[in-house]
Amino acid sequence: MADKDSVEKYLENNPQFAKEYYDKKVRVEVITAAFAENLDIKDPSSFKDVSQIQEATIIFDLIKELQTEQAMEKSMHKVLQRICLLVNADRCSYFIVRARNGIPELATCLFDVTPTSKYENNLVNPFAEIVFPTDIGIVGQLATSKKGVNIPDVKQNPKFSDFVDKQTGYTTKNMLAAPILSGKDPLGVVMALNKVGGTEFSKLDEDLFNKYLNFASVVALQHYTKYMWNVESRRSQVLLWSASKVFEELTDIERQFHKALYTVRTYLQCERYSVGLLDMTKEKEFYDEWPVKLGDVEPYKGPKTPDGREVNFYKIIDYLLEAKEEIKVIPGPPADHWALVSGLPSYVAENAFICNMMNVAADDYFTFQKVAVDETGFIIKNVLCLPIVNKKEEVVGVATFFNRKDGKPFDEQDEQITEALTQFLGWSVLNCDTYDKLNRTEWKREIAQEMLMYQTRATLAEVQEILNTKEKFDMEPEDCDQKEMYKLLRANIPEAKDVDLLEFHFSDFPLSEFDLIKCGIRCFFELGVVEKFKVPAEILTRWMYTVRKGYRDITYHNWRHGFNVGQTMFCLLQTGRLRKYYSDLDAFAMVAAAFCHDIDHRGTNNLYQTKSASPLAKLHGSSILERHHLEYSKTLMGEENLNIFQNLQKRQFETVQHLHDVCIIATDLALYFKKRTMFQKIVDATEPMGDEKEAIAYVSNNPTRKEIIMAMMMTGCDLSAITKPWEVQSKVALMVAAEFWEQGDLEREVLQQEPIPMMDRNKSDELPKMQCGFIDFVCSFVYKEFSRFHKEITPMFDGLNNNRAHWKELADVYQAKLDAIANEKKKLEEAENKKDVEGGKSKTCTIF
Repeated sequence: MADKDSVEKYLENNPQFAKEYYDKKVRVEVITAAFAENLDIKDPSSFKDVSQIQEATIIFDLIKELQTEQAMEKSMHKVLQRICLLVNADRCSYFIVRARNGIPELATCLFDVTPTSKYENNLVNPFAEIVFPTDIGIVGQLATSKKGVNIPDVKQNPKFSDFVDKQTGYTTKNMLAAPILSGKDPLGVVMALNKVGGTEFSKLDEDLFNKYLNFASVVALQHYTKYMWNVESRRSQVLLWSASKVFEELTDIERQFHKALYTVRTYLQCERYSVGLLDMTKEKEFYDEWPVKLGDVEPYKGPKTPDGREVNFYKIIDYLLEAKEEIKVIPGPPADHWALVSGLPSYVAENAFICNMMNVAADDYFTFQKVAVDETGFIIKNVLCLPIVNKKEEVVGVATFFNRKDGKPFDEQDEQITEALTQFLGWSVLNCDTYDKLNRTEWKREIAQEMLMYQTRATLAEVQEILNTKEKFDMEPEDCDQKEMYKLLRANIPEAKDVDLLEFHFSDFPLSEFDLIKCGIRCFFELGVVEKFKVPAEILTRWMYTVRKGYRDITYHNWRHGFNVGQTMFCLLQTGRLRKYYSDLDAFAMVAAAFCHDIDHRGTNNLYQTKSASPLAKLHGSSILERHHLEYSKTLMGEENLNIFQNLQKRQFETVQHLHDVCIIATDLALYFKKRTMFQKIVDATEPMGDEKEAIAYVSNNPTRKEIIMAMMMTGCDLSAITKPWEVQSKVALMVAAEFWEQGDLEREVLQQEPIPMMDRNKSDELPKMQCGFIDFVCSFVYKEFSRFHKEITPMFDGLNNNRAHWKELADVYQAKLDAIANEKKKLEEAENKKDVEGGKSKTCTIF
């Protein structure tokens, strides 16, 4: 049997055989058992002579180290120990690359690592870090060039800086160093210093260094990947949660910030943070400036925000996250409050910079407290301070984060997370601002409505002109018995038959506007809805008077037109016998809506509102004026002392509001052509019905048919002036034309546009012809179909045809004049041409 020496000699002389043998014969279990033993280095200086199997043991040990869940620094420490041992360096160090305030820097992480040094002694405390920018020294060069170096004599290298040597008292002679990269980004720098037993590191040392640097890279990359996953996870959670919270609270910026910041507190990973809210006042009140102008108070000389505001924190919200969580709100904080006394928040508010500071106790520029700031014993170590900027680029507040939980300084990733949060908070101020503007707009609207109601609401004296309770009962209306009030009101208003209220040929010309108010009240009594729905006599009178005052004093769309439409609706229901399809509540709402249908009309149509970009056009997309009239009428319903529907049940009141929608919007002639075919089908269906009950059931049992007829009734009422007796119609037509011409003048002067012929006063002679066209194209269908639907309405159709005959007669006269003028002009031209021919002249050629 061969002895050990002969076997070793054979294997050394036959390396190929040795390799094949180990590849085939040595079992995995044997290698594993061998490598499982901890490596015991007896003589580090002679480690360069270790066998390949011992080196494999080191590799196997490092791989096991990578599998353990522990701090990056601890794993890196073991790697550095092995590297130091392999290249026979005096010591190794690891510098991390990070960025603060947008500036990259290097900081000591593991320092003076030797093969036998303890981890605790080599780990650098965050407050004892040596920090320097990447443009200093060889280490900085490695971080920027991203290439390793082997420097035999550092004194000969122009990049060498003795900055660290001066800090530690160590003398660097030669160096072997390389950066650790993640893609193209440097994560850190590993450095081996001063070759033991030599003057420089050899090429073999360099190869070993680079070989085992891979393990350092794996450790650093593993930590970096885990850390960045944590960063991105926190960033997304911060944004998601803050987004959900800022939209929950829109009432004010303070509550909005508080909800968002409190919700994301666990993702910020700091011990404490505070938010200082800045006063947004740009200009002082004049009375606050008096003491300064008089010299009694020194002018403000402190910092100002970029937009010129004095830096004045009106409130601080302080979040303590360590131990027992606590939130403190400090309104009007004093200048020496611990969160402000350093001057950093004011500096950030003034310059809108991000300030990331480590070891603030050693800072000389800002005056941070070096002892506990309050009774909690909290001590400031590291600070990250950011401005909160809104969409207008105004600094609205300052957020300050204190002490990262792991004791390390805040880094670039912390800056990005908190900056994303503060940017989102700043932009979300727009929500509060918008909500505040909406509130202010609503408050202004309410004030304007109150002012309007004050000006248009009938006064007690005006109500007394009709009710006259003071003279009759020597009492105010609210003190009178309601039944007595009804009797008194009936006695003070004209009878329907005395003023032809029930006639289609009714004319308002013999009556004053005050008389029309009384006639309007009579319509409701004739309908029988006043007592049935318990409408107070005083409220009805005030409402009617207020509706009259709501109409502007314009040429045509004034109170008289409004009343005429209401009277025609009343007449269609009563005289036209259309009421049989509707309930008393329907009739009540329809007549009230008719009276209000053009309230606050401006004397111009919807097209003009759109062209002039009026506030009404901006508010309402379609049926602009009609929607304004509707809103006005509903405003009256919202006033307790004007609401004639106040004693209705909730569902009845909702019905009334819906019927107002239908009736008033239906007066938009742009919608007329959409509804007339549907109305015609209803007429076609009911005309053959011999039984009246069948027709009533067909209409009244179908809400949609009722609304279609109601809408067409409103059109018939709005156009009813065209059906009045000629002496009335001719006057009204001139008023309508005059208002149109006034709009045409505005279009020329204000809009710089030529009006259509109907609005052009220069074409006033064509009025009869245009009236005939209007009757044929729009009006004829309405009254023809209503006369088919109910023969009682035939007088309106007859009046229309009669008026058309008159307009046609005038149009023919005008056309005859035009024809005569044209014929005379033609004769003159012919005579002129004849003279030219006789004289040898021609219009078409010239003979030279």
